[in-house]
Amino acid sequence: MQQSKKIFALDIGTRSVVGIVLEQEDETFRVIEMISEEHKERAMLDGQIHDVPAVSAVITKIKETLEKNHGTIEKVCVAAAGRALKTKSASASIHIKGKPLLKKEDIVHLELSAVQKAQSIVAEEEHDHKSYHYYCVGYSVLHYHLDGEDIGSLIDQQGEEASVEVISTFLPRVVVESLIAALNRSGLEMEALTLEPIAAINVLIPPSMRRLNVALVDIGAGTSDIAITNMGTITAYGMVPTAGDEITEALSDQFLLDFPVAEKVKRTLYQSDTVTIQDILGFETEYNKSDVVEKIVPAIDHLSHAISKEILLLNSGKPPQAVMLVGGGSLTPELTQKIAEAIELPHNRVAVRGVDAIQNLSIPDDIHRGPELVTPIGIAIAAKQSPVQYVTTYVNDQPIRLFEMKVLTVGDCLLAAGQKISKLYGKPGPAYMVKVNEQVVTIPGQYGEPPTITINGKQAELDSPIINGDKITVVKGKDGAEPLLKIIDLIDPPTPKSVLLEGKQYDVSIHVRRNGKEASLQDTILDRDEIEVQFIETIKDVLTKLGFQSWIEELKPFHVVLNKKETFFPKFSGNILVNDIAVKPSYKVQDHDRITITKSQNPTLREVLDKKHLQDFGLSSITVLFNNTKVVLEKQNLDVSRNGKPISNEDIVHSGDELRIKKTEAEGFIFQDLFRFVEIEMPENASGKFVLLRNGEEIGFHDPIHSGDHLEIYWPLATNVEK
Repeated sequence: MQQSKKIFALDIGTRSVVGIVLEQEDETFRVIEMISEEHKERAMLDGQIHDVPAVSAVITKIKETLEKNHGTIEKVCVAAAGRALKTKSASASIHIKGKPLLKKEDIVHLELSAVQKAQSIVAEEEHDHKSYHYYCVGYSVLHYHLDGEDIGSLIDQQGEEASVEVISTFLPRVVVESLIAALNRSGLEMEALTLEPIAAINVLIPPSMRRLNVALVDIGAGTSDIAITNMGTITAYGMVPTAGDEITEALSDQFLLDFPVAEKVKRTLYQSDTVTIQDILGFETEYNKSDVVEKIVPAIDHLSHAISKEILLLNSGKPPQAVMLVGGGSLTPELTQKIAEAIELPHNRVAVRGVDAIQNLSIPDDIHRGPELVTPIGIAIAAKQSPVQYVTTYVNDQPIRLFEMKVLTVGDCLLAAGQKISKLYGKPGPAYMVKVNEQVVTIPGQYGEPPTITINGKQAELDSPIINGDKITVVKGKDGAEPLLKIIDLIDPPTPKSVLLEGKQYDVSIHVRRNGKEASLQDTILDRDEIEVQFIETIKDVLTKLGFQSWIEELKPFHVVLNKKETFFPKFSGNILVNDIAVKPSYKVQDHDRITITKSQNPTLREVLDKKHLQDFGLSSITVLFNNTKVVLEKQNLDVSRNGKPISNEDIVHSGDELRIKKTEAEGFIFQDLFRFVEIEMPENASGKFVLLRNGEEIGFHDPIHSGDHLEIYWPLATNVEK
């Protein structure tokens, strides 16, 4: 059999200090002695020692009393008060558009950023300029959000923005440091340390039960401390500044009682169905328990709602599977039923648990077995069985001491070292502003890299566990570079295609200009670039890209304004053949099309009039014989002007010209008109002046001629002296 061993523990509360001596034999614990001593003055506030000498004096008195029966006491097990815990919610978010899928490391980084925000909020509220003066003893994720909507997990998600909301619990370092100082002043060494909520949980909810989602509430005098278990561990801690004193004050107000008298009445309610009350005026009255409770229902409701609200907050808005109440305030009448109703649990899922629920524990008959003893006994057992140790690690060669209340990670060390988690990731590179087809486009810089973390020279992550003496090196991730994109990255590139234009092969699919100059899809984009992108789809696009814009004008339909009416001449217009088929400039080219361009013609006025059959309009003619050959003489009796100026039949007409045509009075033909239709050749041996003959008679140039006339031109010859 293992030799018995005594354990000395202290529960240092706001109103009193409880000293307890336990004896451990094998796996069994036996309470040997327990004494309580109230503070002579207000030396404790919210679980923190404000007057170290005064608290030390009470500890010394308890120590000396116990030493009379148990010999010299040098070491003690203690707990940091749960009411000293600071609980705060905070959130953090990151932009994830364009980033790779979110990984576990990214989410841990986001969670720790939120924890650090909560840490800073706690420090500001406590007027402490250094947030790392607070140990993070645990945190729980309340919500993940993706683009503002709740989501179960962020792993492998994509969107615009990812965010997380956490609830974190912190313990001020000064609480632990002042506790150690008070013990040392009393000649005691801290043998083991725990948190009061852990102490109670450790004896009531062993590790085998912690897979259940259970809330443990320690209702003391001034505060109610809460701890939550789930999935095999303690997931959250909390505290509400409402407890048994509120019930005492309600009794004092309703029945005109001094506070100490009201406290005695409250304890009597726990044990009896009737109570005799003497008020401050000396009147003594006996009441039924139900009548007294009815008077203080508002205070009971307030206490139950405050506790229930905090339980739901710590448990991510969901009711736990069960609630255990300990501490003197847990005996408040109707409290279990009201908490069950508030968090929507069956009444048998909320219960008060006393020391009888502690396994392997024996207590002398002369010691009261109420729920208020669970925490003091739990401190002795839990601090011995599961002591919280100080762990020393090094972050970039800076020593960091941590309060080991859970499995510690690299993230905990960085928080304790005051490292800004949000600044460990490299910043995104500067963005570019470019114009694409007159539309401003913002191109974000490359994302920063994650930090490089090692433990004792080996690669690690933010959630990697650490042990005492570990050396952690953290190197900030590199900042992101400027954007590295090509023009092709900004557009959906078309399918490449080529055409044969006028017998020459061309690649045509897209036309790109950057800052007014020809560019390639493979050109790298620079800040403030102005990019013009034209997709080559039609014949017109092809000619523009290849620099044949002038051809486009020549392909327009040939037209003139004829006597104020627009008239088109397809014969003189340019045309396009694709694979020998006529098409319009709006035709959408296909890969391997064969394109032939026929340019427009510039006709003479005669050709224009012929095409419109206007030559016969006002046309007169005669037929004569010239040198015995028939000749048809024609004369147009038209007055034609172009853009207000006279024009002849042989003048060139251009597309868009305005022509005015007017018929004139018919005129007769004269001999001179013949010369427009025949060529006159002078004989080589001609001599002297020629003679014009009409029907054998000599006439002049301006003499009239008629249809059927015989016309001649006669030159005297050298051999003919006379005729």
